[in-house]
Amino acid sequence: MQAEGPLSARTVRPAGRAAVMAPDRVRGPGYVWPVNHSSSQAGAPREPDVPPYQVVLEETDWSSLQTAFGNGECLPEVLARLLEPDPKVQVAALSELGELVGHQNSIYEATAPVAMYVAGILTHPAAMTLRPYRNVPIRATLLSWLASTAYDASDEIVDRTEQYFPGFLTHDTTLAAFRDLRPMLYRAVVPFLRDSHEDVREAAGLAALVVAEHPALAQHRDHLAVHARRILDTSSDDFDRRVAWKALETWGHDVTDVEPFQEEPWDCGPHSDGRGDLEPPF
Repeated sequence: MQAEGPLSARTVRPAGRAAVMAPDRVRGPGYVWPVNHSSSQAGAPREPDVPPYQVVLEETDWSSLQTAFGNGECLPEVLARLLEPDPKVQVAALSELGELVGHQNSIYEATAPVAMYVAGILTHPAAMTLRPYRNVPIRATLLSWLASTAYDASDEIVDRTEQYFPGFLTHDTTLAAFRDLRPMLYRAVVPFLRDSHEDVREAAGLAALVVAEHPALAQHRDHLAVHARRILDTSSDDFDRRVAWKALETWGHDVTDVEPFQEEPWDCGPHSDGRGDLEPPF
């Protein structure tokens, strides 16, 4: 397979704003995953479930997918380390994934299946491993990684890119395919909005706010506004608070009681290599 090349969220246009019909299978370069459409108690369709992480791992043709540094044949081994009982190994693996499929805030062919694998292990016992020096599950770090990756394909980043490259961007891209996965990512992160750990709740809230830009998730935005307000009121992270403020403003909520946040510089974003979790908090 001829690799498409690294596709930066700053240089690629997303899929259209219209809601996408939910398929029975999710298709992309190197993967075809079955999709399970669940229903609410009232019988209304809900967001599709994330494929089991084992399915993502086994049914993805990793060697055919491009990363920032060649093909993705090394990714199964790196992903497997996320399930190790040692949190230092887990955080190091997540940092390595960030370089391979999120280098320079870009979306690569391998980014989508990696994100789905990470979303799929949020309920795994390994996600409850406590981070070094902090009494917080590694699940918070996994959710933060998903939020950062989704932000690289967010409306804000894409719209900003279009200002500098009008007419250059197209719909049929790796980035557009990644954006189509947002309803499944939402389904995976939303159970943790009421987690017992504050860091997990905030990370889940941030991830949910970013992916809720997808038009199929518009019905959830009023509910998410409560969590956006909580982030604004309690978070000490400036970027998290800015994302919450921006979501509320975009969705038509009154944010006049909050001082507007400055626009992020072009080369800045929420990415962290995760290694800060390996250091004492001082």
